[in-house]
Amino acid sequence: MSTHSNHPFHLVNYSPWPLTGALSSMTLMAGLVMWFHTFNISLVFLGLTITLMTMYQWWRDISREGCYQGMHTFDVTTGLRWGMILFIVSEILFFTAFFWAFFHNNLNPSISIGSTWPPLSIYPFNPFQIPLLNTIILLTSGITVTWAHHSILENNFTQSSYSLLLTVILGFYFTLLQAYEYMEAPFTIADSIYGTSFFMATGFHGLHVIIGTLFLLTCLIRHYNYHFSNNHHFGLEAAAWYWHFVDVVWLFLYTAMYWWGS
Repeated sequence: MSTHSNHPFHLVNYSPWPLTGALSSMTLMAGLVMWFHTFNISLVFLGLTITLMTMYQWWRDISREGCYQGMHTFDVTTGLRWGMILFIVSEILFFTAFFWAFFHNNLNPSISIGSTWPPLSIYPFNPFQIPLLNTIILLTSGITVTWAHHSILENNFTQSSYSLLLTVILGFYFTLLQAYEYMEAPFTIADSIYGTSFFMATGFHGLHVIIGTLFLLTCLIRHYNYHFSNNHHFGLEAAAWYWHFVDVVWLFLYTAMYWWGS
């Protein structure tokens, strides 16, 4: 197939990855349902394995198109930027729903939970222990990812490597601390609207941290393979935008659910 075109846009070739991605997501969801009801985790591992393989191969193809085939022209990159902006806007609305539910029940607690917030018999987390440490970790990671972006703009390979690696480590550290916090939690997701809204909001945020960490880890691997330059690094820029979004959401979560809501 000829790669020549007389326009600046990228018309993608046929790819199996959207199909395998959809099938793997369906398999993973079915496996989670089976795990919840029968405690059989085999289908979860199958769906997760196919999903990770699809992610790797799809990202590999996109990296090839952008770095080696010259498909990501200025117009294409502009479209990718707008796509990332709209995606982050959709994520903002996604978390808005959780905050809406939290404040609706916080500001007007029903009689079924004792007309008080937190509900009776619920002992919330101390906001000045692990939650405060996680806040410091995420704010620090926001500084390091900004450092990485500016180092790329200055073509400083060494500082970009150090700062990206440090950001990935901080992301993993945050996830480990949140997992420990969940294991030590004095309430569960089934403990009234407080437990439900708390674990749904912080749990989905934790999932976004994991996704953002994988995003940055992929950028780190691409950086070591010299995929980025000072005028061609949208992948890293998009990862930095996403990570800053995760930071801001956490600040709202910490202020509302850990500190003020407790």
